[in-house]
Amino acid sequence: MPMTSREVVRRTIRFEGADRIPYALTPEYGSDFAGVGMNPSPDARPRSGVDEWGCVWENIGVSNLGKVKGPVLADWADWDALAVPDVRDPTRWEALDGARDRAGDKFLMAWGISLYERVHFLRGLEDTWVDIHANPSELGRLIDVLVDMNLFAIERYAQAGADGYMWCDDWGLQHQLMISPELWRDIWRPRYARVYKAAQDAGLLTFLHSCGDITAILDDLIDVGLNVIQMDQQENMGLDLLNQRFGGRITFWCPVDIQATMAHGTVDDIRAYCRKLVKTLGRPEGGFIAQWYSDPAGAGHTQEAIDAMCQEFVRLSHGYRTVEPGVAGDA
Repeated sequence: MPMTSREVVRRTIRFEGADRIPYALTPEYGSDFAGVGMNPSPDARPRSGVDEWGCVWENIGVSNLGKVKGPVLADWADWDALAVPDVRDPTRWEALDGARDRAGDKFLMAWGISLYERVHFLRGLEDTWVDIHANPSELGRLIDVLVDMNLFAIERYAQAGADGYMWCDDWGLQHQLMISPELWRDIWRPRYARVYKAAQDAGLLTFLHSCGDITAILDDLIDVGLNVIQMDQQENMGLDLLNQRFGGRITFWCPVDIQATMAHGTVDDIRAYCRKLVKTLGRPEGGFIAQWYSDPAGAGHTQEAIDAMCQEFVRLSHGYRTVEPGVAGDA
């Protein structure tokens, strides 16, 4: 009897062997995942408008993304006036009622609150970088507010039957980390560790979206309990390097590289890259989940490219266990 989606995802992440590769693709091609989150989410990123913290957002061109026009915590002297959302407000959690039943046999992903991006949404990116050196105590106080919000969220999601816990923190530039890895270890590593330990103690697998070159801290993230890294870029780091340094120790959740092959490659290039992702980052026992990028217009992806990627990932998934171990990408 085929495994359920929930089993496929969990066994893949735990390197326990699944009967196919899990995926999260467009509605036409299907997904092994269902999602649940707070409503409203304290980490909401509107295309335009004002979020709960008071940040004003404006849209970036044709993208689904917005950017903060002006930070609300421009001066640490304004700390007492900061409108911290009440994560314990019962109305925020109404979406959890029946979430496990609605998910059926799918893996239920719960959404948390970023520990880096939310800080620089509130402070501004450059001031956040200055704070690392000039105001580490104030910076740590703000991050700890976000950590505590995540710890409460984990309790609620675990009670509701969620399987995984995720947020987004883009840490990388194209070829290096945004900040010193040593300072990341001093300030952020212990906070990530607190959240990931709480999640795992509650029975939740841990996920992080982070793009750019994050190789300098990926060992640290694995060490503190990260199970799955969702990265939309890989070619700037290199699939072989990712495999050599981290393969078999963490599960990669990836689309075809959104800035390179997916945007500029031919249909044949895209299909070949799908096979290379599975072969290089995955293992017969697990380690790879296929993904699509949900803002194709913003990244310049054509429908032809999207279809080629999704079709190839589905083909690889359902033929995975019919090939010899170690050559799944050649199916």
